[in-house]
Amino acid sequence: MPRNVLLSAVILAALVSAPLHAADHPPNIVFILADDLGYAELGCYGQTLIKTPNIDSLAREGMRFTQYYSGHPVCAPSRCALLTGFHSGHGAVRDNKEIGEWKSWQGQWPLPADTRTVAHILKERGYATACVGKWGLGAVGSSGEPAKMGFDLFFGVNCQRQAHNYYPTYLTRNGDTILLDGNDGESPTGKHYAPDLMIDEALGFIQQNKEKPFFLYFATPVPHVALQVPDDSLAEYGDALDSKAYDGKDGYQPHPKPHAAYAAMITRMDRDIGRMLKTLSDLGLEKNTIVFFASDNGPTFNGGTDSKFFKSAGVFRGLKQQVYEGGIRVPLVARWPGHIAAGQTSEQIAAAWDILPTLAEIAGAAQPANIDGLSLAPTLFGQPGQKQHAYFYWESGSLEGGEQAVRMGDWKGERFGLRKNADAPIQVYNLKDDPSEVRDLAAKNPEMAAKLLDLMKSAHTPSRDFPLFAGEKR
Repeated sequence: MPRNVLLSAVILAALVSAPLHAADHPPNIVFILADDLGYAELGCYGQTLIKTPNIDSLAREGMRFTQYYSGHPVCAPSRCALLTGFHSGHGAVRDNKEIGEWKSWQGQWPLPADTRTVAHILKERGYATACVGKWGLGAVGSSGEPAKMGFDLFFGVNCQRQAHNYYPTYLTRNGDTILLDGNDGESPTGKHYAPDLMIDEALGFIQQNKEKPFFLYFATPVPHVALQVPDDSLAEYGDALDSKAYDGKDGYQPHPKPHAAYAAMITRMDRDIGRMLKTLSDLGLEKNTIVFFASDNGPTFNGGTDSKFFKSAGVFRGLKQQVYEGGIRVPLVARWPGHIAAGQTSEQIAAAWDILPTLAEIAGAAQPANIDGLSLAPTLFGQPGQKQHAYFYWESGSLEGGEQAVRMGDWKGERFGLRKNADAPIQVYNLKDDPSEVRDLAAKNPEMAAKLLDLMKSAHTPSRDFPLFAGEKR
């Protein structure tokens, strides 16, 4: 055996044999979730116009997944899948449904009181728990507020609509309103840029809990529109990317340099992640902290963003709000020095509902028996025994007129317009041969089409609150 191969085998064996957690101090867990970040908007996924050196470093030092999926093609239900371990056919929140009327929003549809989240599980294991950033799963005082969902600390934007301006008039800390003097909530600039306050809060949480295990769910609102970023970050891109201003006709604020602003928002987020990684290193926590980075769904289409220009979804068809690959296939990277071998790329198919059982296993906590997710720990740590899903499923009753998607192996089926036609025809694609979903093979493969359609029917549990078909009842 050549010497370099022998050394690699020895190193891998050492990584595999290293204990995942100690009884007195299981590893710290940091899960970073971007908002509307496309599969190909990071350097480590092929992006050439947007600078993301710190996330790229995470990928070099750990594992990069190429077939990881969000829980849903929009925000709230995707986060529900991530935190609860259920796909949208069983999930408590299946769409961006809201409470209240225009200008009197009371937040998004709340998680039910009996919901059990990954934060509950880790808290019971002795973790300090925090959600910093964007919530969107229940207003303060509702059954779904963060404090009732296992989080010791919440700081940020509770209602998703408030996150559409990065200079809001207030943020929320554990139910208390923190007024931001100098912000009017309407202007594209102000005194306090919300993501700056969020990263400071996250770093403070790490500092305060450095002596015990902690779970930080850092749900940054970046790069969801509006296009807003401080001038020092905008200047980094100058005039290089833009030839045309954004006029704001679709309801968001105009911007003279929309491409530069979008790129600068992501680069500033990457800088903040670099600050977080440096803090972990400075505190001596790097080797006992596993860090994940992912996105909640695919790239968007409005507010001056230009997914075509940045090739944000890579080769994949579709964007946010669609169950085509571009709407749900997203980045996932993970780093844990001494446990996850550096420089790995994994083709393991996985989805957001796999995160809860993965984190539970890493922490040495009991895993719920009735969820849809499967732990990815064997894949992360190069161990045998990785369990495989028979299929993956997504649904939404309000988007694209009602839509479903199912993936089984390399085959994927999709249906649209279900609110009007419960028998809408199925489209069938082979992702191995056609990752861009150009050639509908339903007519040529009727047996596969029927099998995927049967899976769609069995994976969907009717919901009175989130009906998928017209007239559907629980």
